[in-house]
Amino acid sequence: MTLVQYKQSLSSASPPSEASDYLRALWFDANGDWEKSHNIIQDIDDKKAAWIHAYLHRKEGDIWNADYWYTRAGKKRPAVSLEEEWETIVRALL
Repeated sequence: MTLVQYKQSLSSASPPSEASDYLRALWFDANGDWEKSHNIIQDIDDKKAAWIHAYLHRKEGDIWNADYWYTRAGKKRPAVSLEEEWETIVRALL
């Protein structure tokens, strides 16, 4: 799946069937369901999930918690917009 295809899927009723849990979480976030996105990602214990978890808490405005998750992901909080970070994560996962 390409980034263009993934972004086009955002207008569908559900995420693409072939999407990983990481991409499903980001799909729900992009469609305004932060809670569902967080529920998917919070139980996955790896650096990719930690990165998404960090992004979600940054979006929520919980910077202390976001920074904790960025550290778990081996990353620093970026100085870019949330939209740019979302796209960066999606690109890395596709």
